[in-house]
Amino acid sequence: MDHQTEIELQAAAFRRLQQHLMQDRTDVQNIDMMNLAGFCRNCLSRWYQEAANEKGIEMGKDEARKIFYGMTMDEWKSNYQTDASPEKQAAFEVAFAENVGKKN
Repeated sequence: MDHQTEIELQAAAFRRLQQHLMQDRTDVQNIDMMNLAGFCRNCLSRWYQEAANEKGIEMGKDEARKIFYGMTMDEWKSNYQTDASPEKQAAFEVAFAENVGKKN
C-alpha cells in the first residue's frame, strides 16, 4: 500500500471513530472512556490540536474541541454529560494521572 493511501485510510478511520463517539454513542460518558481506555473525546480533540500546532497551525484547546465535538463544550455538557458518581470521579483522577498528567 502506498503512503498516501495509508494516510487516507487512517483519516477515514478517524472520521468514523469521531462519528461513532459524537453521533452514534453520545450516551457513553467521557469519564467512562477515560476510566476504561485511558483516553476520551477531549484527548482526541487535544491530539487534533497538537497535530495542528506541529504543522504550524495555531489552534487552542477550545477551538480544537469545537471542531472535534461539532459544538462548544458547554453545549456538549448541556446536551449529553451526566453527573459522575464519587467512585467514577476517583477512578478518573487515577486514569488522568496515568494517561494524561504524566505527559504534561
